[in-house]
Order: sequence, then C-alpha cells, then structure tokens
Amino acid sequence: MSAQATINSVLGPLSPDQIGFTLMHEHVMVAASGLYQAYPDLLGRGPEARAVDSLNRAKEAGIQTIVDCTTFDLGRHAPLLRSVAKASGVNIINVTGWWLDVPRFLQGVGPNQMAREFVRDINEGFRGTDIKAGFLKCAADIDGVTRPLETMARAVARAHCETGVPIMVHSHPGTQLARRQIAIFKEEGVDLTRVKIDHCNDTTDTEYLKWILDQGCFLGLDRYPGRLVSASMRTITMKQLIDQGYGDRLCPSHDCICISVHNERPDGTVPEEHDYYLHNTDQYLYIHRKVIPHLKELGTSDAEITRLFVDNPRRFLFGA
Repeated sequence: MSAQATINSVLGPLSPDQIGFTLMHEHVMVAASGLYQAYPDLLGRGPEARAVDSLNRAKEAGIQTIVDCTTFDLGRHAPLLRSVAKASGVNIINVTGWWLDVPRFLQGVGPNQMAREFVRDINEGFRGTDIKAGFLKCAADIDGVTRPLETMARAVARAHCETGVPIMVHSHPGTQLARRQIAIFKEEGVDLTRVKIDHCNDTTDTEYLKWILDQGCFLGLDRYPGRLVSASMRTITMKQLIDQGYGDRLCPSHDCICISVHNERPDGTVPEEHDYYLHNTDQYLYIHRKVIPHLKELGTSDAEITRLFVDNPRRFLFGA
C-alpha cells in the first residue's frame, strides 16, 4: 500500500491526524449537473443553510470528516462544498471521476482523455476554482459495466496510477459486479489496497464480500438505513465480518443526501423535505443513534468502533 502525506479537502490539504471520526460515503447535494446554479428553487428553501445545520449537528456528535461522493454528473458544485465546510467546521473531501450518467455526446471519448481531466481536478482544482479533488470514483450498477462506464473505470484507474489517490467504486452486490470491476483494475495496474467497493451492505452474502476483501480492497458498508436489506441485518453482517477477522477494512457510512430536488406531489403541492430526507430523517447521525448502539449490543468493543470510523478511514485515505 503506497502512502500519502496529505489528502485534498475542499478547504485544502489534510494530514492523517486531522480527519478523526470519518464517514466515508456521503453527499451534501445530489442533483443534475448545473441545477444548483440554474434552478436553485427546485432544491427547496435555503439549501445551503440546511446543509450547514445538518453538518453542525454532525460536528457536535463528534463527526470530523465526510467524504462527499458527488461527481460532476451528480451535480457537484464545489463552491457550495467549500462554503458548507467552512461554516460547519466539518472536513469535506470531494471526488472526481464519474457516476452512472454518461450522456451520448461523451460516449465517444477515450479513457486517456478522461484520465487527463480527472488528474487535473486532483492536481489543479475543478475548473474555475482552486478546490481540488481528493478521491476518484467510478460506477456501474445492475446493467453491468457498460461500454461508456468501462471507459470511465479505466480513466479512473489510470488517474489513480498517475496520482496515487484512492478509488471508491459504486457497485451492485446483487450481481457480484465487483468481480468485473476488480478485473478491470487489475488489468490497469491499480493498487487494490487503495480501492473501496461501495454499497456492499446491500447484500448479506458474506462469501462474496470476503472474496472482495481477499483481493486487498476495503468494503464500503455505506447504505444506512438502506432499502434492500434491513438496517439490523446490515449491522449483523458487518459484525460477522468483524468476527471473521476483516474488521480492519470495513468503512460504514450512510450515503446520506442532504440537499436534493423537492418533487411535486400529485395534488400540486411541494413538500418541505425531499424524498431522501424522509427515508433517513437522522441524516448523518443515523449511525451514531442506531448502528453503533446495535454493534455494542452485539459485543463490539469501543476499540473496534474506533477502528471502523477513525483507523480504517485514515489507513485507506493515506495508505500505509
């Protein structure tokens, strides 16, 4: 595992002793690209203030850092992230790379072209800002690694090989998609100890999850409370992996979305809260309020809790 002295946050570089309790897969905002600037009213009243309030509560509970996984195609607005981080005091590490929405006019670009763009986001900053990405992200889902998404995965792999920054991977455990994604990374020469396969608590198949871990990767157990598997079974599965000796590469988180579009109801009214909020009203505090107490009921020690939320993120973010 290669090592980094610092990692980029939206307010500048962070050293290992600055990250503390870390949630490794969250979102301040998810929307269409450019929507925050063009149609902000669709995001409800005072979106920035709501995000600051939510992160203030997270900070009070001891959360020091979140990894914001919002790529360009998920509506990333870097100045918003900087403003929210500054106001709340929570470190925000943002990503470059790509999620699932590859428009047709980008489907002919090559992996080397996109890799150059991602490297520039890391080394120079997102266009028009000096805010630098600290992470790389690629994705595929139930339809598999389609041709455009393979281009993005290889671009992310090549950017990683040039910069050394870690990779998070949106995956689909129901189809064991990480087997194909990891194969691509191996072909590209990626250091698999700097790869985190995310959304892995959408399954209770510990044999598949152990296969991923045995490749050297970290697991993102980052959908709480989740939909496909009960929150209780997600935590029980995590405890099983801890008991089987894999506790040093597990990263629990929420995949919380603080700001998003408020969808109009059939009667023409627009709710005060968006649908993602209604699914998780605890937002960044669900793990504190529900998951950590459950882990302790199952016999998890305080030292193990620290490993999950402090030691593992630090080792993954910075390397050995």
